[in-house]
Amino acid sequence: MSKKITTIHHPHKIWSMMASNFHLPWLFSILLFSISSASSDSVPDFLQCLSNHSLPSYRISEAIYTPQNSSFSDVLQSYIRNLRFMTSDTPKPLLIVAAMHETHVQATVICAKNHRVEIRIRSSGHDYEGLSYVSSLPFLILDMFNLREISIHVANKTAWVQAGATTGELYYRIAEKSNIHGFPAGVCTTLGAGGHFSGGGYGTMMRKYGLSVDNIVDAQLVDVNGRILDRESMGEDLFWAIRGGGGSSFGVILAWKISLVRVPETVTVFKVARTLEEGATEIVSQWQEVASDLDDDLFIRLSLNAGDKNRGNKSGKTIKASFIALFLGQTDRLLSLMNESFPTLKLQRSDCVEMRWVDSLLFWLNIPNGTPVEVLLDRIPKGKIYLKRKSDYVKKPIPVEGLEGIWRVMMELGEVGMAWNPYGGRMNEIPESATPFPHRAGNIFKIQYSANWVEDGINVTNRYLSLTRELHKAMTPFVSSSPREAFLNYRDIDIGSSTTDGGFAEAAVYGEEYFKDNFERLVRIKTVVDPDNFFVNEQSIPPASN
Repeated sequence: MSKKITTIHHPHKIWSMMASNFHLPWLFSILLFSISSASSDSVPDFLQCLSNHSLPSYRISEAIYTPQNSSFSDVLQSYIRNLRFMTSDTPKPLLIVAAMHETHVQATVICAKNHRVEIRIRSSGHDYEGLSYVSSLPFLILDMFNLREISIHVANKTAWVQAGATTGELYYRIAEKSNIHGFPAGVCTTLGAGGHFSGGGYGTMMRKYGLSVDNIVDAQLVDVNGRILDRESMGEDLFWAIRGGGGSSFGVILAWKISLVRVPETVTVFKVARTLEEGATEIVSQWQEVASDLDDDLFIRLSLNAGDKNRGNKSGKTIKASFIALFLGQTDRLLSLMNESFPTLKLQRSDCVEMRWVDSLLFWLNIPNGTPVEVLLDRIPKGKIYLKRKSDYVKKPIPVEGLEGIWRVMMELGEVGMAWNPYGGRMNEIPESATPFPHRAGNIFKIQYSANWVEDGINVTNRYLSLTRELHKAMTPFVSSSPREAFLNYRDIDIGSSTTDGGFAEAAVYGEEYFKDNFERLVRIKTVVDPDNFFVNEQSIPPASN
């Protein structure tokens, strides 16, 4: 990837380079029948269109997989992260275009638009509700996993990252060049840059440096007309929209230019767990009071889970509160800060481990210290699960009696956990309207509700979905309201969805929870750049004309 991204690539200039007698390969003849017979809305020359818009040096036929292809299931399933959407009843795409060149993306957009085939865009498949690879209408998947080049430029503290690159690959490539630079993004290292960044992108350095979108300075996008645009050519409105508003509503993200941030040569991590019997309620109560006001170098996540007491002869349930932290500094300063600001945790020197920033990423994945950092290059998570996620924002501490009520609900439900992630620091300094992501000052922490299971069957799935919704409902008195705010990267179809031709009223239900007052600006931008609503999913931004 070059340091300078081309401003605009017009499709007609690419097409003029092709031979007029470029023949349709035999593969396209087979695909032609499967698409035209699968959807009455598809026109017979759809695949010929793809061929016509493929440069001879980058033939798109080599990037296409259909159900007739022996590799189709492997390609489809490799980037499905939630087994809820890998059942025999899950709708399958008509084909997958695993783009190997930017012209493949352009051709796919142009032909899908011209022939009214719905498109779903997948970077690494971490959409919790499967919206990047499932649709109820005939559709194709535009898979970005082959477009994963990363170019690190330490001298000017920037990098270009293609949409199919994972956060783990990004962290590894940064560490190859520098021990004193990093990037604020998710602790999960198989997240795709295309989707993760465009939804906001948060991680353990957000109190110091903000979100991923707060550190993006340029982008490369294929628009609804098949043009490749950068920040200058797309304009500031569209550049604003794709940094937190969900890129797939506006185009196909090809790459991001990011600003690297400084990290110390040595950081400190710790993980300390306490049960109710060990004073967890008092510690959690103080965590709420101080976590968003601690030194910006310190991020302490609180993980809450119900379980058995398993202590001596005691029986029954308890709550385990785990405090997991990254400190951008060494142990001595960390202990001084903790003793002054968060003494109830009683952090000990023996709890703390010093390491490089890149090694701390393995710590957050529960990978043993000393494991080679090449594990960050693993793109596929080990083991797949069924899962459900939801989110909330908390603006004032929950009183002790409220915490005790939450513990009772969690112990009754038993199999749904929560992660409380502190805000404050840099997050308080950035205005709500700076990016579409509006959850800034006034929030002391964000909640992620989490249910994981491995058992098959719709009854089992419905049970876990119900448990997660029950805990979410029980938290209603303690979280934000009007709207009840939610995080786009924690996609949750429960909060609302819209049909393909749905309009503002349907989308406003989820749009205001994800984006608050920024939703209306997103709609205005969508109306300009994609007035016919080509880029659409069940929680996309609609044009005003809808």
